[in-house]
Amino acid sequence: MGKKVIILGAGFAGLQLARRLGVQYEVTLIDQYNFHQFQPLFYQVATGRLEPSAISFPLRKVFQSEWHIHVRITRVKEVSLANKKVITAAGTYDYDYLVIATGCTNNFFGNKNFEQYAFPMKSVNEAIAIRNRILLNFEDALSAQADEMEEVLNIVVAGGGPTGVEMAGSLAEMKKYILPKDYPDMDFSRLNIYLVEGSPHTLQNMSSPSQKKSQEYLEEMGVKLRLDTLVQDYDGKRITLKDGSIIKCRTLIWTAGVMGNVPAGIPGDVLVKGNRIKVDEYNRVQDLDNVFAIGDVAYMETADFPKGHPQLANVAINQAKNLAANMHRLVRKENMKSFKYTNPGTMATVGKHKAVVDLPVVSFQGRLAWFTWMFLHLMLILSVKNKLTIFINWAISYFTNDTTLRLILLPTRKQIEIAAKRNAEN
Repeated sequence: MGKKVIILGAGFAGLQLARRLGVQYEVTLIDQYNFHQFQPLFYQVATGRLEPSAISFPLRKVFQSEWHIHVRITRVKEVSLANKKVITAAGTYDYDYLVIATGCTNNFFGNKNFEQYAFPMKSVNEAIAIRNRILLNFEDALSAQADEMEEVLNIVVAGGGPTGVEMAGSLAEMKKYILPKDYPDMDFSRLNIYLVEGSPHTLQNMSSPSQKKSQEYLEEMGVKLRLDTLVQDYDGKRITLKDGSIIKCRTLIWTAGVMGNVPAGIPGDVLVKGNRIKVDEYNRVQDLDNVFAIGDVAYMETADFPKGHPQLANVAINQAKNLAANMHRLVRKENMKSFKYTNPGTMATVGKHKAVVDLPVVSFQGRLAWFTWMFLHLMLILSVKNKLTIFINWAISYFTNDTTLRLILLPTRKQIEIAAKRNAEN
């Protein structure tokens, strides 16, 4: 049996690496979920456009024929670098090489109220929670008192990056095409969708034409933009903005910030801004020969990216490919090759026929950008079955401006008890 490799996290980076490591290594893949999640489409689960199973892939199914890969579903408690061990709720695992691919988690900037009351969207479970909240709000609105209607119907999205823009646009389409048919006795002119962004523009990291066009799209769709301002506090019913204004709201969707999801035991002197792990050009953690970090949690400075690479799926996938090739070089006692990244472009969708795409040589918006976004995201989906499921759902939505997936699925008491017990054990 070859040397032991432990991969922490089954996101884009961890899954790609595990699939590319051959039988020269004994691989243990550790994640808290038993499935890989396609994060770019979480917002479509949250707005009832896709079911969770369409963007989730069971890990044991992926590795059915890979006898050298062991999947463990548990939470990591600590990494013991001195002893080359990973300590989890399910036991302790030895390693020769450790790869940290734990991605990002929500950054609430130290505000406990945001953490308690806001709805983040970093997992399928959180996307389902948002869907439940949105749909339950409309059910509550049917019997709400007049003085409660504003807070019940208002929805605020914090953060004007791609996730926030896509979420706000999807909600605006629900308001226009879907909800009036589901609730014909409700006045949806009173439903307000706000997008709050701390910078002067949406899609801050994209080109100026894309920023401008995305704002035009959102305003055309009825989204109320609050740019160059921040959400200061939230008590579950009232949002206080930095300028002192108040928005009554029961639903604050948090896409405003992320930070690296670093396991305990990683020394603080290798962490940089954003709680990311500093790595060299081979994705090797600073001063640690047998520990690597890839994907969103990794911070690598290069001449082309002096402030680190963008936290995108494409970066994660390509870092995993490069590390897998380097680990095969280690077996052959060859020198590793440094990671080089060429940005293929960025994109975001706002609504039907409304998207923006920035390529290295050109930017374009509108219908072509929207079809480009759909095609590329569909190609990134892991299995043929899921590709087909998503394509059928998108086709139905395209021709009918409707979906049939608006189910309120609340956990039972037994499910809550099981989850609480498992969390306590972990």
